Amino acid sequence: MVDVTITVVHRRRLREVYRSAGWPCLDGIEIELLAAGLLERQRAAPGHETVRVTDAGLALIADTLQRNRARRDAHEVLVERVAREMTRAGRLAWRGLSLRAKVGETWAMAMPDVFSIRHTSVEAYLEPIVHEVKVNRGDLLSDLRSATKRAAYLQLSSECWYVIRAGIATPDEIPPECGVLVAHDGALDVARPAPKRPMRMPFGLWMALARATPLEGWRLDEAQGRLGDTSGCSTEES
Repeated sequence: MVDVTITVVHRRRLREVYRSAGWPCLDGIEIELLAAGLLERQRAAPGHETVRVTDAGLALIADTLQRNRARRDAHEVLVERVAREMTRAGRLAWRGLSLRAKVGETWAMAMPDVFSIRHTSVEAYLEPIVHEVKVNRGDLLSDLRSATKRAAYLQLSSECWYVIRAGIATPDEIPPECGVLVAHDGALDVARPAPKRPMRMPFGLWMALARATPLEGWRLDEAQGRLGDTSGCSTEES
């Protein structure tokens, strides 16, 4: 066996082969997987050659699935934590929204981890906020390369925040148009406030909120100040 550095591409190919009929791709990735003992060649009766995942390959697939599941679980826990902070601050919060935003001359889809607005009867006081949660450095860097996605978030909110797990990045790696919250085990610390912009929610955004259900648990009389607001709680609602 050859000592091969296994990358995300190798892991993805293993899963593709496992789900397929085993027809070979005859490329460099397949050669390396064969050399590493994660794939093996098989010759069918008519002489056709296929490849199959070995026991070692199956173990690697299982390890990848467990790692991905743990990463998703950590992400979901932090998303829930941020959303609950919003509701405790007297805001209406949504998870899993699929929104459209005008970016330049085109439309882009945006799916913020947490979207929230203040509970108020005055439109000017809504302060829509987007929180994008990242618990893995690779996912964060991939997200930061998507200027269109970030522009869509900024179009949909008066403030856009990145919530990053402690240790995966420094605040200066996040674009200055976004705020930064650092998630520690016991607290969400403001590393850099988000610039606040005047913003009027478009009709399409109102319709998306009308079709969705906000997170339960908000109580206006229990509001303790908006997450990331260091100036105290405002009482402008009527």
